[in-house]
Amino acid sequence: MDSDAVFRAWEFNPLLLGQTAIVGLVYIRGWRKVSRRTPYHFGIGRLISFYAGLATILLALLSPIDAFAGWLLTVHMIQHLMLMMVAPTLLLYGAPYLPVLSGLPHRLLKDGIGPLLASTKLRRIGRILAHPVFCWSALILSSTAWHTPLMYELALRSSVWHKVEHLCFLTTALFFWWPVVRPYPWMFPVSRWTMIPYLFLADFQNTALSAFLVFYERVLYPTYATAPRITAMTALEDQAAAGAIMWVAGSIFFLIPVGLITIEVLSTRRATFTDDRRWCAVTKQAS
Repeated sequence: MDSDAVFRAWEFNPLLLGQTAIVGLVYIRGWRKVSRRTPYHFGIGRLISFYAGLATILLALLSPIDAFAGWLLTVHMIQHLMLMMVAPTLLLYGAPYLPVLSGLPHRLLKDGIGPLLASTKLRRIGRILAHPVFCWSALILSSTAWHTPLMYELALRSSVWHKVEHLCFLTTALFFWWPVVRPYPWMFPVSRWTMIPYLFLADFQNTALSAFLVFYERVLYPTYATAPRITAMTALEDQAAAGAIMWVAGSIFFLIPVGLITIEVLSTRRATFTDDRRWCAVTKQAS
């Protein structure tokens, strides 16, 4: 297959398209309900963000990006960034919890999902899964493991394991970004400032892995050494470029939230300090 044919190759995956369509229909059905009750929390921006997240997943998995990923590590890295950085943050900003629950059939929600969510054991598991330590560890371990030559080659040579890899990236990324985005309603009692070291440490791992790809003097993944060269880059240059993309894009996604959260924390403290001073002044005058 030549590069022009690959570029035109959009995969028709009925299962993925069907699953995405069902999720999208359930979400918009529920969003219409909750947006009428609480328009402040569920504006049109939430809807657009959630659908953009679904579109990003389809673009990453069904477009020529997926076909080129087997030939160029740079393209494969872009695909992974779409699944780990772009899609999860867009989906979570859509605050899917209440819209999806509200969009389910009433009988299913009442007789199936409702009692399950009320389970004490499930709530305990939920608290563990929502803890920042678990969320952080899940993405870091998944990213590190799948970028080892053994696991990466396994995914490149097996379509089944490639799908497992993508599912791992997307699932663990949703966990990771959950305490950062804090989709409404956020109820886990974690101080906002803890997200600053949380993101810094994730960026440190991303930088270390990226730097290894950039500066390693041999082709790390044998498949790319033997793949047809469809660009002027050698396999080693392709590897360095992929590491650079991972380095820059990853740092942007990790460090911009650090800046925003820092501003948020400082603004909150400044407001609290001002309120405290006003309260002290009022109390002093009253006495």
